[in-house]
Amino acid sequence: MTIWQIISIFLIFAGAFFITVGSIGLIRLPDFYSRCHATGKADTLGLLLVISGLIIYEGFSLHSAKLLIILAFVGLTSPTATHALARAAFRFGVKPRFKTTLRPREKS
Repeated sequence: MTIWQIISIFLIFAGAFFITVGSIGLIRLPDFYSRCHATGKADTLGLLLVISGLIIYEGFSLHSAKLLIILAFVGLTSPTATHALARAAFRFGVKPRFKTTLRPREKS
C-alpha cells in the first residue's frame, strides 16, 4: 500500500465521519438554524474530504478532473444554498430557539 493510498483512505474516512456528525446534528439539534448550520458545515466538509480522497486515489486522469469540477461545484453551491435557506426562514419569521442556563444578575 502506497502513501497516496493511505492518505486517500484517511481523507475518505474523515469525510465519512463529518457526514455522520452532520447527520446526527440534523436529527439532534433543536431548531431550524442550528440544523442548517450542522448540515451546511459538516456535510460540505465531509463531501469535500471524500471527493479529495477519491481524487488522490484515482491519480491524474480524466476521472480526477471530473471529480475536481464536482469538488468546486459542491464547495460553491452547498454553503450558498444553506445561506439562502436560512435567510428565507428568517424572512418568513422562523424564530430561533434559545436555551440559556444563565441566571439573571443579582442587584447589589
